[in-house]
Amino acid sequence: MLQADHHNATGTGRNPPQLMLAAPMLSMRGIAKSFGSVKALTNVDVTVYPGEVLGVVGESGSGKSTLLRMMNLEDTPDAGSYRLALPEQEERDLFTLDRFERRMLRAHHIGIVYQNPHLGLLMGHTSSGNVAERLLIAGKRNFAELRESARQSLAASEFPIERMDATPRELSGGMQQRVQLAKAIALKPSVLLLDEPTTGLDVSVQALVLDTLKRLQRDRAITMVLVSHDLGVIRTMADRVMVMRRGEVVEQGLADQIFQDPQHEYTQQLVHAKL
Repeated sequence: MLQADHHNATGTGRNPPQLMLAAPMLSMRGIAKSFGSVKALTNVDVTVYPGEVLGVVGESGSGKSTLLRMMNLEDTPDAGSYRLALPEQEERDLFTLDRFERRMLRAHHIGIVYQNPHLGLLMGHTSSGNVAERLLIAGKRNFAELRESARQSLAASEFPIERMDATPRELSGGMQQRVQLAKAIALKPSVLLLDEPTTGLDVSVQALVLDTLKRLQRDRAITMVLVSHDLGVIRTMADRVMVMRRGEVVEQGLADQIFQDPQHEYTQQLVHAKL
């Protein structure tokens, strides 16, 4: 699916790689957001194709998490549009949806795993109950079906099923992330958003979580947007990389290209610091 223009690599004054043979799954244009006098995002464009993993990288304050909140319809920009290619639905700017429509769209089509599990989980509810909550929002009511669907999602995230009735507060950080992942994929979303999903985890646990994500992406061809400041995580997972600095996209391209031949000075600093 990926066809890069090798004569025009990305970066300042260059064109991004052209992805052919598929219409975008996710498209954002001209996204701008300010908080008071602080410009969090400035004229940001994002395109993600079906089955692709887009890695978004940049230092703290670069606008990565703000952009992800926009993708999850948790916030509305000052300017810009947002579209998803959803089955059997008329394409429209998702920022025009009302609060209820946004909630339903998130429940059915957008999954998210937060860096802080407290943002995505009810810590006093069982792990299976957390997954079932997403199913309930989507309108499912039969208890036996809810529990079985929760079990299947937990198993898909490689969560130990014998602990499905444990609460997240009883679990390790890695297991909490697996519960978040199970909740996120329970309804087979069109897009999975990952906000620093391995930050704060031990290296061995990070590797296990990334292996699970890679398996899910391979088996289900889930379209993913992965935000991280860790270039090792981005290099492991991403097909394409978008580099952000101070609310702007400074470079984007195929992952191998970005890591082997970065064009923008800031990207060069990031890559060389990692090496």
